[in-house]
Amino acid sequence: MPEGHTLHRLALDLTAAFAGRRLTSTSPQGRFLASRLDGRRFERAEAWGKHLFVTVADQPRLVHVHLGLYGGFRLMPGTGHAVVGQVRWRLTASARSGRPVTADLRGPNVCELLGPGEVDTLLARLGPDPLRPDADPEAAWTRISRSRTPIAVLLLDQTVVSGVGNVYRAEVLFRHGIDPLLPGHELTREQWTAIWSDLVHLMQVGVERNRIDTVRPEHEPEAMGRPARADDHGGEVYVYRRAGAPCHVCGTPVATQVVAARNLFWCPACQPADRVAG
Repeated sequence: MPEGHTLHRLALDLTAAFAGRRLTSTSPQGRFLASRLDGRRFERAEAWGKHLFVTVADQPRLVHVHLGLYGGFRLMPGTGHAVVGQVRWRLTASARSGRPVTADLRGPNVCELLGPGEVDTLLARLGPDPLRPDADPEAAWTRISRSRTPIAVLLLDQTVVSGVGNVYRAEVLFRHGIDPLLPGHELTREQWTAIWSDLVHLMQVGVERNRIDTVRPEHEPEAMGRPARADDHGGEVYVYRRAGAPCHVCGTPVATQVVAARNLFWCPACQPADRVAG
């Protein structure tokens, strides 16, 4: 499932392509009330965690999109493209208002129109998003500091922190030497502050590069004389999907375990269970 940086990057790309332009809005698949947006001007797209919201002029309801495991938006120059696959929502802007452009949404979990009250109800269920300037990490800390649930599970709980997925949770815990199975209430305040600050930094890098990179300069392939990572997720990481491979820092084989139905990755030496990292 795309992590939060993907949605924030998508929001930026959609806004750059369509802001202020009059839309042709259709649903080739027929499963979205796209006609209610046809002929209106695109105002902005913004993300909160793994949720995308699109505001259209003179339409009180917002478009709410959750990509899920298989959804994706594809932006294409020009108009008149053949419909390929099950396109839930197609947006086009003609050459009359700038460069012609098309965006196709395929395979989302959710694509719906929500009123302001419904949006508020949805957002109230979500934790703070490290990529939003209005995020309050105290809200997450309150939940974490009172919980006996492992920190690795809490970081994936979108009601605790929004936008963090399997990659960022594994990587940020490694970067701070924290045992992923440490109960939330045993995490120190200093550790949480470091985790949050690092998530803000790493996810901002993810938005800029449109991929996840988490290794420090001294552990990059060029610095270590090792091959670059070859993986469909892209980017350089420490432990995610590297089970059995040597840790870039200490050489210990990376461990993996299914925790709360998700694959967890960590280094047993760099993230020992018998040590509280600072």
